[in-house]
Amino acid sequence: MLLDDSELTVRQLQRNGGQRNQDLSGAGREPYEVMKGAFEQVAGTPPFVPFSESVLPALLALRKTHQTIAESRAYLISQGTSLDQTKRRLEIEQANLADQKLLQQSLEKRIQSLKDDAESRMELTPEQAAKERLDELRQKKKRYDRETSRLLKALRKFIDDHLAAQLAAEDLGGPVVGDMMEIDSDQLIAGFNAQGRPAKVKSKPDEDKRQRRLEEVWGLPQEDAGQKRGEADEAAAAGREMRELTEHLLNQLVEAGGDSAAAYVKLPKETAAARFLIRSKVAQFHPRDATKLKLIDFGRELDD
Repeated sequence: MLLDDSELTVRQLQRNGGQRNQDLSGAGREPYEVMKGAFEQVAGTPPFVPFSESVLPALLALRKTHQTIAESRAYLISQGTSLDQTKRRLEIEQANLADQKLLQQSLEKRIQSLKDDAESRMELTPEQAAKERLDELRQKKKRYDRETSRLLKALRKFIDDHLAAQLAAEDLGGPVVGDMMEIDSDQLIAGFNAQGRPAKVKSKPDEDKRQRRLEEVWGLPQEDAGQKRGEADEAAAAGREMRELTEHLLNQLVEAGGDSAAAYVKLPKETAAARFLIRSKVAQFHPRDATKLKLIDFGRELDD
């Protein structure tokens, strides 16, 4: 009896469960059916396309073109600095490459020259090699002497043609060398005022006063100073002082033989010539005695 009741209960549950599953399956299909219907409706509807005379495609193309141009300009601006730096770097590297090529060529020529000399000397006796070396040194000395003479002539010409009048003007209280490039003889005769400006040129200058000034400034005897008139007097006196000073400095530098302390020259007074050499960085005063001057030994500085 108990078994029959249990079987009856199981059958009832099975019937109720099957009906519930049917109800659930039907309710779950409804959203999908709605979505399916919507998709089918959209798929069956023709898409929106502007009519043939519409300006919408042109506007869209214009907007896209404008956007592309703006982005391209922004990119070019951002890359401009990098491009300039790259160009400068390229120029520097090209210059370095050219220098290295020149250096390489010079070294190759020097190496070949040394090889040729070594090969030629291997065939010579010691006496012949010494004689050949002595001849080379003599030729170099002659070449150096010619170059020295040429440079000294050029220096004297520069002093006489360009520098002498300006040195004379500075010694007479006028502008320093280089501030007034054109100075004529009349201006040197007239002199300069206390402010360094050119004085008024007189039609008949006082020759006695002029000769005394020449003697005071450059220490010239009146009979020597009066040999020439005009620019030749003042300018020639300043030029002669400059030539004598440079020659004295050169001779003293050679006699010093590399001794820096012995290369100084004692100045009797400070002159425009000495100041010009100092400003040109050709000479220098003694660090503890402003009355001593020497030329800067450029060759020794390079050797050091």
